[in-house]
Amino acid sequence: MYRWSIKSRLESARQTLWHLGLIGLGSVLCAVAINGILIPQRFVSGGLVGLSLVIHYLLSSLSVGWLYLVLNIPLFVLGWLYVGRRFFVYSLAGLLIFSGALVFVNFTVPVHDMLLSALLAGIITGVGSGTILRSWGSAGGLDILSIILLKRFSVRLGSTILMFNALILLAAAIFFGLEMALYTLIYMYVSSSMINLVVTGLSQRKAVHIISPQWEVISREIMGQLQRGVTIIGGRGGYTGQEEQILYTIITFRELPRLKQLVKVIDPDAFVVVNDTLEVMGQRIGNEPHW
Repeated sequence: MYRWSIKSRLESARQTLWHLGLIGLGSVLCAVAINGILIPQRFVSGGLVGLSLVIHYLLSSLSVGWLYLVLNIPLFVLGWLYVGRRFFVYSLAGLLIFSGALVFVNFTVPVHDMLLSALLAGIITGVGSGTILRSWGSAGGLDILSIILLKRFSVRLGSTILMFNALILLAAAIFFGLEMALYTLIYMYVSSSMINLVVTGLSQRKAVHIISPQWEVISREIMGQLQRGVTIIGGRGGYTGQEEQILYTIITFRELPRLKQLVKVIDPDAFVVVNDTLEVMGQRIGNEPHW
């Protein structure tokens, strides 16, 4: 019993360090993009970081890191009410780590072309933000609001951030000119796309429907070769009126080529429909984030 307790504590400590490490790595990447590219090019960003940048450009004596820390207080109140306690605690740690990175990680990335700067900053920020969201927490800001919308309404993380960034773009166009706002738009789009890729794209699940007279053989092969469950749905052909059996299964993105080859060998004329999924809940095949 005592050994089991020590093992459990060590595993808990390992997981804590791992998730704090993800938050730290993501925060450093975001700070590199913000301090190294956005500020020298006078781009803005989305969410509370963007608001912090706008205030910083207007009042240069105010630090972006401290502004971001203060502006997060209302959202953390919301997070305490609507998100899990573990997520809240890790997000609080993430907020402190992210704000610290904004203060201390400060050097200029040697890219001078504005378009290339927008693309590079978007890639770095997207990877950094996605890395943070792969952890048990966030770095505050719109991440908390995005998680709430994802959990309650299944709205993609990057889509929520992109939607709210429209207000920041409007402010950028008013204060800093339309051209700067357009460069910022490029940065935001690339960033949101990278967030979706890092958070859900790399663990994307596919929902597959298969209609074939050889459905029994295909079903056995899916369960045998791919080790994936299959649900058999009864149906009827709309034109022929014949009874049909529809196979429904969830697989990983990497397993999709094997499944298609498997079906093609058994029945080249099989009707196969492949759909993307937003998230899948379940112990064996689920990819729901641990928020």
